Amino acid sequence: MPNEEVDAERQSAGGWAKKYYFATRVVMEAVLRPYDVGPTQWYVMHQLMTVGPTSQRDLGRMLQIERATLTGVVAALVRKGLVEQKPDATDQRQKVLTATPAGAALWRELPDPIALILETAFDGIARVDIETTTRVLRTATSKLANLFPKGNGS
Repeated sequence: MPNEEVDAERQSAGGWAKKYYFATRVVMEAVLRPYDVGPTQWYVMHQLMTVGPTSQRDLGRMLQIERATLTGVVAALVRKGLVEQKPDATDQRQKVLTATPAGAALWRELPDPIALILETAFDGIARVDIETTTRVLRTATSKLANLFPKGNGS
């Protein structure tokens, strides 16, 4: 007889949110692999191509990734010639990232993995259901983030 407690946990909203997250990562990786771009690299390129030059510090906050992780991602993009990293004009200690012409050219070729994910995952699901799910997960995430905010000494 299966363990009903474990099975119920797997069927929870949190369990399904985790499964959805992992499934989206698989799709993103599969779509981007032929272009030698990883998901986090894609998010960096998305920011630079849709918003423009961005400070590396701000990018880390936006993507909610550790500084060391972002440093490696940026280094790979610079090494590939897709991103340029320059000192900030007002604070030389900070770096500003800009897409290179090669980065812009690659961006035009890249399929949009997020569009594919949304089209596939939510096809046939009523908009009101998607909005409810989004609202519930946003509220739950906010409550949990506020339970132990960073820097509270816990």
